[in-house]
Amino acid sequence: MPAKTPFYITTAISYPNGPPHIGHAYEAIATDAIARFMRLDGYDVYFLTGTDEHGQKMQQTATREGLTARQLRDRNVPRFEAMVKLLNCSNDDFIHTTEERHHRASQAVWQAMEKKGDIYLDKYAGWYSVRDEAYYAEGETHLNEQKQRIASKTGTPVEWVEEESYFFRLSAYAEKLLKLYERPNYVLPKERLNEVVSFVRSGLQDLSISRTTFDWGVKVPGNDKHIMYVWVDALANYITGVGYPDIDSEKFKRYWPAALHVIGKDIVRFHAVYWPAFLMSAGVAVPEHIFSHGFLFNRGEKMSKSVGNVIDPFTMADTYGVDQFRYFFLREVPFGQDGNYSHEAIVNRINADLANDLGNLAQRSLSMIGKAFGGKLPKPGAFSDTDNTILAAADAMIAAAREHMKTQQLHQVLNCVWAVVADANRYFASEAPWALAKTNPERQGTVLYVTAEILRQVGILAQPFVPTSAAKLLDLLAVPATEREFSALTAERRVKAGATLPPPAPVFPRYIEAEEKA
Repeated sequence: MPAKTPFYITTAISYPNGPPHIGHAYEAIATDAIARFMRLDGYDVYFLTGTDEHGQKMQQTATREGLTARQLRDRNVPRFEAMVKLLNCSNDDFIHTTEERHHRASQAVWQAMEKKGDIYLDKYAGWYSVRDEAYYAEGETHLNEQKQRIASKTGTPVEWVEEESYFFRLSAYAEKLLKLYERPNYVLPKERLNEVVSFVRSGLQDLSISRTTFDWGVKVPGNDKHIMYVWVDALANYITGVGYPDIDSEKFKRYWPAALHVIGKDIVRFHAVYWPAFLMSAGVAVPEHIFSHGFLFNRGEKMSKSVGNVIDPFTMADTYGVDQFRYFFLREVPFGQDGNYSHEAIVNRINADLANDLGNLAQRSLSMIGKAFGGKLPKPGAFSDTDNTILAAADAMIAAAREHMKTQQLHQVLNCVWAVVADANRYFASEAPWALAKTNPERQGTVLYVTAEILRQVGILAQPFVPTSAAKLLDLLAVPATEREFSALTAERRVKAGATLPPPAPVFPRYIEAEEKA
């Protein structure tokens, strides 16, 4: 049997200066869906997520709350770990940048860049945003109405900083970076790539990569007075996770370069400019692809504590159900674009797509098999043109899904699966198997068999998105655990006639408002 192709996928690491919010949850479930899809499609997947625990922002937040940076980290980080567990993420590792293995990797990257001659000591003077942990050129800032200087792109306050700093020769990498961007789909969506290309073409300045005004971070090798700029440390997590600096280890050789970094659109510059430049300097291969998702808005408004529209992902998962939460955001929001959510929109998706379209079809058809055929999957007769048409539509889903997944179009994968669910409901209604019980029991058996086969394929393809519910559906169809990978999505491996099915049970309950329950 040929060895599986490695596929290393990461989220950005979350900044734990506050509790997790819906944006953190969205990135985690989207990355998990891709990881699960690739595993089911026969890849050897390694999936990393974690927390970015250093930096001035952590230290300032801690001071405001009367804590040390370590105490703030110890309070908030377990919530991020709990969130990915609650959301049923299949990550292989959860990295903490305060771990010793990560300090070792960060310092090794620094030393490799230094050895290349790309790090030098000088004085830094310029605008810095603590909240963004980013440096901005004068032209990237402006004075707001309150005469406070802010970063034009993010609206965050900037302060003038002057201190001794180590610099990275970013300016030396412009041509190499522009060459890298010629790779097909190196950064998606395309508009993000265009932003990055424009930034690099406008001229790169050398980057200040150390600070002396605080001490919560990775110390610069050979000069303890300096702390590494948080992004040098943070970005290195991706190689820490696969064993760097042991580049001869089996793990590093197998999984690096990463197949895909999934990040938010606000940090593309760090991942598509600074990170590949650091890696080129350190003599390490650059990642293969970077995908940046958009922001989520609550009824069209950006989340804000002052507005009071920040929704806790734990509360949402508890209110709607984990799979329902996952399904809504992955189906509703075109991956890569900004998206909206509201209680009404979530309930509509749960009740229309999950409870009615898929759940009701499964419940009705499997109950009929239980009653009319004693719970044994009927043997089909000859397939009609209608049967063959709907089966062909089901068989075509996997190719379409793989095509969409090449560019991480998660919502399109779900769209193509639920289009077949809609076709299957129309097929079931028009064939009316309940009426065939007396007139043509053999035809009734064929219709129920075809419906079960469509449910099998939908169940297999839904696994990355709604893993628990899809497993329940496949259990109801008596699909063995060994027959749930995408390789089973062929006409030769259809659902087995004669199989004894367990008693049908609802897979997707309807969402009922609290006042309706009373």
